[in-house]
Amino acid sequence: MEFVLNFPCFSILLAMFAAIISSVLKGRGAKILNTFVVSLVGLMSLAVLIFTVRTGECYVYVMGHFPAPLGNELRFGALEAGMALFFAVIMLLSLNGGRRKIKLEIAENKEHLYYVMVNLLLSSLLALVYTNDLFTAYVFVEINTISACGLIMITEHGRCIEAAMRYMIMSLLGSGLFLIGICILYDLTGHLLMSYIHTSIEAIVEAGTYSVPLLVTIALIVVGLAIKSALFPFHAWLPDAYGYSTVSSAAMLSSLVSKGYIFLLIKLMYRVIGFPIFANSKVIDVLFVFGIAGMIMGSLSAIRENDIRRMISYSSVAQIGYIYMGFGLGTMAGMVASIFHILSHAATKSLLFVSAVGLTDVSGNHKDFEQLTGAAYRNKAAGVAFTVGALSMVGIPAFSGFVSKLLFAQAAMDQHEKMLPALIVLAVSSVLNVIYFMKTVIRIYTPVQTGYPSVRAKENKLFVVTLICFIVLNVLLGMCSQPITEWIVQGLNVFA
Repeated sequence: MEFVLNFPCFSILLAMFAAIISSVLKGRGAKILNTFVVSLVGLMSLAVLIFTVRTGECYVYVMGHFPAPLGNELRFGALEAGMALFFAVIMLLSLNGGRRKIKLEIAENKEHLYYVMVNLLLSSLLALVYTNDLFTAYVFVEINTISACGLIMITEHGRCIEAAMRYMIMSLLGSGLFLIGICILYDLTGHLLMSYIHTSIEAIVEAGTYSVPLLVTIALIVVGLAIKSALFPFHAWLPDAYGYSTVSSAAMLSSLVSKGYIFLLIKLMYRVIGFPIFANSKVIDVLFVFGIAGMIMGSLSAIRENDIRRMISYSSVAQIGYIYMGFGLGTMAGMVASIFHILSHAATKSLLFVSAVGLTDVSGNHKDFEQLTGAAYRNKAAGVAFTVGALSMVGIPAFSGFVSKLLFAQAAMDQHEKMLPALIVLAVSSVLNVIYFMKTVIRIYTPVQTGYPSVRAKENKLFVVTLICFIVLNVLLGMCSQPITEWIVQGLNVFA
């Protein structure tokens, strides 16, 4: 076996051990360890990506001494390796963009606990990406939930604690439904490894037995993960969780946590249930309806907001709706568009959150739009970065958001029954995106008048470099979309 095939297992264990070690370190030591671990995980994921793209195959890594179907496995190909690399890059940039805020907003004696949560979050995301065992996926879903709650409430502000409680309640509801679905699925198939479950489900469908329990199981699993990923109308916890946590936490929560659950759902669609069976279950039509509803309602909520961070948070509801709409199309093109949008949204939303905090810092820490007047002149780097993120969300060519919307439109053209509603909602949502994002851009570039805060930003090289990296990443996704979509197609072809 090639040594590089050990890297997925090493990555998960490295992040978990880093969390344990960070618990006994001071803040600075925990920060250095976390930076090293996230960087090393990114390098190992890059090595696995290069290897799997070159071979074009999917690999199984057996955990321990017990072979399938009793043992535990990791399974990975080009899609999983690329997603792990992307998660590591976004996490590193999100942390770098909010380093100063972490020092200011978190008590010194609790700073190391923040990095404990970050390392646990990284390990859980990697496990969700790589695992081939359904119960292991559930265990790391819970680890992901706990670490995310810790990241929200660690500042100990009243609104953050309230947001964490709301997030925990909704997330536990989703986890409960997901666990019930796993239990019924285990009762039907007698397996927990995804490939063995899939074989059993194919036999059940072919025999025509247990059709109702199977449909209930699919619905429970999908609804559970939809709640955890904030699909409309299960999004009530999201604005406070993203709007009041530290900037690094908000960037990671919006870009990584929800995407980890969505990627797990993609694995279940292909590797557990089988995409043809999933499409015929009609659950996919429900996802389409809720997806297009989220695209509109999330944008309308964002328009009504006067707080820049809550506006960005509601925008995430709309963007998650895009992803589920792509699932609902039930085609290969729709899946490719959704996976590309996972990348686009992760890169852009982190950029928006990090740049927004740069704008509020030079506006007396005010988040309301009126006080942000002229903020782009006081912090030029943040102003340019926010504008780039806004243009991407609107769908201007050369940025990643344009490619996402183009892929969704092309996918809708292949699905005649859903083509008209998908294209109409895509157009309406784009217009709504223009309203609230361009309104913000105009506001921050409006010349300053008497009575507005005029504190100029202190030069922070790490913050500026982070914004530049986010902008470059966004432009690369927009300008080099062809090889990225080819990678997604290659990954999906061997995914099952």
